[in-house]
Amino acid sequence: MAVQTTTAPGRFTFLHVAIALQTLALFFQGVTAGMLLSSSLGAVLHDVGSRVMYGASMLYVLAAILAWRPGGGSPRPILYASGFLVLASVQVVLGIAHIPSLHVPLGILMFGLSVLALGQALSTAPGVNSLRRTP
Repeated sequence: MAVQTTTAPGRFTFLHVAIALQTLALFFQGVTAGMLLSSSLGAVLHDVGSRVMYGASMLYVLAAILAWRPGGGSPRPILYASGFLVLASVQVVLGIAHIPSLHVPLGILMFGLSVLALGQALSTAPGVNSLRRTP
């Protein structure tokens, strides 16, 4: 027997939290990248943040799989999460290779995509649609 899982209105799921954490980690990376220009502490924070960002991307993949499996929903979020993990891997390689001409624009792209994914996930969250006005 298949079990349909739903969330209570107004509650955030593990997937929402994982995407939000990834977005926050990417924002932190942007801030610490700017700090690299003026402080030696920026390098340490950027290095630590890169590990957190990569872990958040892996957490996003795990959350997408866990959200898909019990409810039998669309596997599309797994594709998005896997894409972010690939981008994060490329980003780490570019950072280690010290190629800022590709590393910085890719970081900006990743942050923008993560904000879009977060917005999409939150717009389809239970209870959020009831806040919209209908014509």
